[in-house]
Amino acid sequence: MAPVSISLVLTAAASLVPLAAGSPIAAGDLLPKPVWTLTPTQTTQRFRGLAPVSASTAWVAGTNGTILRTEDGGATWISVGPSPSSSSSSSSSSPNTTSEEAPLEFRDVAAWSPTHAVALSIGEGTASRIYSTTDGGASWTLRFANADPAAFYDCLAFSETEPKHGMVMSDPVDGHFRLLETRDQGLSWQVVSSAESKMPAAREGESGFAASGTCLETKAGRWYLSGGGAAPFGRVFASADDGLTWDSVTETPIPATNASQGVFSVRFRDAAHGIVVGGDFQDPTRSTGTAGWSDDGGVTWSPSSEFPRGYRSGAAWVSGLCPSKGVVAAVAVGPTGSDFTLDGGKTWHGFDDGSFDAVECIGGRVCWASGEKGRVARLVF
Repeated sequence: MAPVSISLVLTAAASLVPLAAGSPIAAGDLLPKPVWTLTPTQTTQRFRGLAPVSASTAWVAGTNGTILRTEDGGATWISVGPSPSSSSSSSSSSPNTTSEEAPLEFRDVAAWSPTHAVALSIGEGTASRIYSTTDGGASWTLRFANADPAAFYDCLAFSETEPKHGMVMSDPVDGHFRLLETRDQGLSWQVVSSAESKMPAAREGESGFAASGTCLETKAGRWYLSGGGAAPFGRVFASADDGLTWDSVTETPIPATNASQGVFSVRFRDAAHGIVVGGDFQDPTRSTGTAGWSDDGGVTWSPSSEFPRGYRSGAAWVSGLCPSKGVVAAVAVGPTGSDFTLDGGKTWHGFDDGSFDAVECIGGRVCWASGEKGRVARLVF
């Protein structure tokens, strides 16, 4: 867990095209020109798991068991990942592990401070696991290891208002998306019964995407999960009662005619306004049908009038950007670049061509992004 020595990282600021005094806001009136500033992580691992805590503190989780943490805005990264032989909890669902096991493949991480985090590794069978740390990664405890060969866990999320309440989403098992739930901030996990939760049946071939940690979303006491791979369109499942029942599912405008297509990220800024992004990861430059928006809590979804410039695996809302002008901003990322919207997902504008998998924005209009070849970046609107 020695520090990774890197050069000084600069903070990027967005330049804004001024508005005429008193002019109404429109999609092109206020054009931030954000610039991602890469933070040299001194690694080539791929980071699909991303959890910023503040403008200065963030965690990333990725391939070959790699988890990094920074507390100085990316100027210094520390490697804090667990080994496959990390001790298990007393849960009977957590089998013993050995040092000969394959490296862990982390796809998601949640964090509340520089010391407290929960990380999800993915894979067939027992490769799907959940770890937690309360000492900044000096030690990790295995809290759950999947014992069902039919399950494949994709992403996790924790409630903003009830931080001890979290869920993890798996591809369908016995015809329904499977959920794990914790009520003690990741210390213990239980499978949620699809019958009790009234989870609608999955379509044949429908699954989630472990691409950015955002196939499961929670906002204002509501929960959402997304999928694809089953024609004709990717769908969003919803719970209006904090995850107790999931009796709502709606189609989005994002096509899902094969296993590589669908909704890769669903994000809500409040109980009403949401965006979805996705596309086809095997055809990453195809831009048609890569985003949609909702203003009724996901009851209906409309296609964007101007799409992101290709397949996008992750998206995040940017709060506080010129609220007096009614700007509703979000950022989307993918292997062919980044895009932003100022009108809640109706129109998207490209601003960077670098590859990223995940993006998260926090208070103070600060965004972080992570992806392949050790790429972790930061920008400030």
